[in-house]
This record gives sequence, C-alpha cells and structure tokens, in this order.
Amino acid sequence: MFCVGMLLLQVTFRDLPHSEALEALIRKKAARLEHFYARLLACRVIVEEAHRHHRTGRLYHVRIDLTVPGGELVVGRDVPYHHAHEDPYVAVRHAFDEMRRQLQDFARRQRGYVKAHPAARVRASLRPRSRA
Repeated sequence: MFCVGMLLLQVTFRDLPHSEALEALIRKKAARLEHFYARLLACRVIVEEAHRHHRTGRLYHVRIDLTVPGGELVVGRDVPYHHAHEDPYVAVRHAFDEMRRQLQDFARRQRGYVKAHPAARVRASLRPRSRA
C-alpha cells in the first residue's frame, strides 16, 4: 500500500509476476482519477491472469474497487473475453476508462447535476385506442 496524492492505493498481482512498469501505469491512472472527484478515499487494483487456454492466449482481468464517501465503485466484476485483454496494459487502460466514467457519473449525482425526471403520467384518455 502506498499513497498517491491523498489516495491510498493497493496494487495486487495474481498469477503473474510483479511488473514495476505496470504498477507505475496503475499509479498514474489512479492519480488521474482524483481530477474527476477530489474526495477519493482508497483504491484497490487487482491484476490477474484470467485464463490459460492454448487457443485464446493469456487473458488479463483487472478489478478496481474505489472507495468514495458513502459508497464504493467497482469495475471488473466479470472476466472479459475480449482479445484486446491479451495485453495487461490494455486491460488496465480499459478498466480505468470504465472507472473514470463511473466516477464522473457519481460526481454528477453528488453535485446534483443529474436531472430527476418525474414519474411519467399518461392518462388513459390520451393513449391511442387500439382497434381490436
């Protein structure tokens, strides 16, 4: 565990050797998340080799658990079968892109920028009549 800015970051590698370059990329991507929401508490990143199939090659799975005030955002619940994830750097980039989108949506909801739509009320008299 180490701190990136004010963010507590934990990086775990499963079923693959530790890579300083990959960990540096993860630190950089995690620090970038603070630009979208400044009150991040903790970030846990797990990089693992998902399958060892001879036909598909090595696929990598990245899971990110981001703790924010009042909840947790998670990316990577399902194992991807996307062949772009044969490269762990691409898998990390895709996971952090998805986390950025989730974090931006969370920040918009926290700030009240998301429009709350009232329940749609359609009166029976306004519905088109079906001729049966």
